[in-house]
Amino acid sequence: MTYQEIIDKYYPDDNELRHIYMKHARQVADLALAINRERSLNLDPVEVESAAMLHDIGIFATNAPGIHCHGDAHYMRHGVIGARLLRDEGAPESWALVAERHTGTGITMEDILQQQLDLPLGDYCPESMLEKLICYADKFYSKSGSMAKKPLSRVRNSIARHGSDSLSRFDRLHEMFAIPDTEA
Repeated sequence: MTYQEIIDKYYPDDNELRHIYMKHARQVADLALAINRERSLNLDPVEVESAAMLHDIGIFATNAPGIHCHGDAHYMRHGVIGARLLRDEGAPESWALVAERHTGTGITMEDILQQQLDLPLGDYCPESMLEKLICYADKFYSKSGSMAKKPLSRVRNSIARHGSDSLSRFDRLHEMFAIPDTEA
């Protein structure tokens, strides 16, 4: 099953949610592919594109009316929902892990306990190069508003609101993946 077949299964209607999903996923995929090339990461471009196009597959099941999602789950759960869907579809585990671990700059078990987050207890921090790359690229694009690429200062300010640990994790990702397109 290709990433497009999976998207078409969960976003079959030509509506605003599908348009938002496709635009955001394409933006993240294009940036991740550019970083992969420019930083000579040597990740398989097909895997980078596929995982990036599916990283948010679970958003439709969440309650986020601002982006036309009218499900029951808290938005924070979209990663674990997406990972389960991808596993159920028989997608590569690497794609499921990207979906599961891309939220914020990763979510630790300590974060879940301290903030009483609506997530199964676990550690949802990106580990592989693919997971880290897509997590990083995702921070530059929103699914709401103009959906224009965010400048680095805005990305950092947004992440800083979630604490110094989150910002430190982002800064480590930035050291690994910065290209001229992410410096502005």
